[in-house]
Amino acid sequence: MRAVVFEAFGELAQVREVPDPVPSADGVVVRVEATGLCRSDWHAWMGHDSGVALPHVPGHELSGTVAAVGSGVGNWRVGDRVTVPFVCACGRCAACAAGEQQVCERQEQPGFTHWGSFAEYVPVHHADVNLVALPDGMSYVTAAGLGCRFATAYRAVVAQGRTRAGEWVAVHGCGGAGLSAVMIAAACGARVVAVDVAPRALEL
Repeated sequence: MRAVVFEAFGELAQVREVPDPVPSADGVVVRVEATGLCRSDWHAWMGHDSGVALPHVPGHELSGTVAAVGSGVGNWRVGDRVTVPFVCACGRCAACAAGEQQVCERQEQPGFTHWGSFAEYVPVHHADVNLVALPDGMSYVTAAGLGCRFATAYRAVVAQGRTRAGEWVAVHGCGGAGLSAVMIAAACGARVVAVDVAPRALEL
């Protein structure tokens, strides 16, 4: 498959041919139809994350179709349209049992703990825990941002903030997660004030 690979932190990445991934027994391989670019990818490229091993393929915001299924996977079939969260949980630790998969004790992250979605195919472990089915009407491009920036913003605005209609919400910083928070708060019926210092962000 083709993938974007960097051999050293901070150096120019290149598109090249690399071996196709194979699914683990509890995992799948997803054919990437869309992938996003996140500030976290920059941190991985710069070597700020100790879990990134070289050479490396970045990318964690993705959507696509299941291309191969491990022998222990029960809920997914080749051709299913899916996306994944940024943190892929094990489904068995204490954090997962408490519904806190985002702090799973044995978490894996495409583009960090293993090669990511800047490629034609990406492996996803613990597929029955982590894959999310896409509605037929949702585009791959829309879905690619859900597992990271929108999930982060949703937890802040809805799960933790418990935002209600008519409330005022101030969002500080209008990058990907911030703009997602603006949209989610507005969908909750809140009155939203977005705060930033960057001229390009203020134009939005």
